Amino acid sequence: MNHRLHLRFEQLERATTQLFHSVEALGDKARQAPGPGQWSAVQVVQHLVVAETGIGQYMEKKLLQAEGLHKAGFASFLKSRLLRVLLRLPFTRFKAPAALAKLTPAEIPPLSELQAEWEAVRRRLERLLNEYPSNLLDRAIFKHPRSGMLTIYQTLDFMLDHVLHHQKQVERITKAVALNKTNPALSTT
Repeated sequence: MNHRLHLRFEQLERATTQLFHSVEALGDKARQAPGPGQWSAVQVVQHLVVAETGIGQYMEKKLLQAEGLHKAGFASFLKSRLLRVLLRLPFTRFKAPAALAKLTPAEIPPLSELQAEWEAVRRRLERLLNEYPSNLLDRAIFKHPRSGMLTIYQTLDFMLDHVLHHQKQVERITKAVALNKTNPALSTT
């Protein structure tokens, strides 16, 4: 694996581990939504698993058509940077893309199943990165629904920022369900 890809992959792994520890620490409250129409911590994990599964599948498909991949331009760089900034702002929230929402099963599996599924998705990504052709590092490989085509580096940056963005959401959920525990009138269970 290219050194720059390896560093990004390690950051992604650390962020994911931290997110899982945060969700696991909630215990039974991990499945409790902080309010009507809001996701529980386990639903956040499910969203991330579905998103990363889709990203991996998209990139695998694009690699089969490698000769048709275009170089990412300056506009791609700018859009990628803007997305990174927006994902890191504490007050920024995005609605999950409709295509991703359609892929998300209505039933929420146990956290242990989601963790095993995410681990499998991550090992598949690691294999893809280990075999990633160096002549395609500057090519657009993934189409983000809001920022457009991204290189493999930009895609990994997005994946990291996506996990960190949802880590903040899990922290908000943790505070909300802790408040519900101390004030039964606010409980959503």
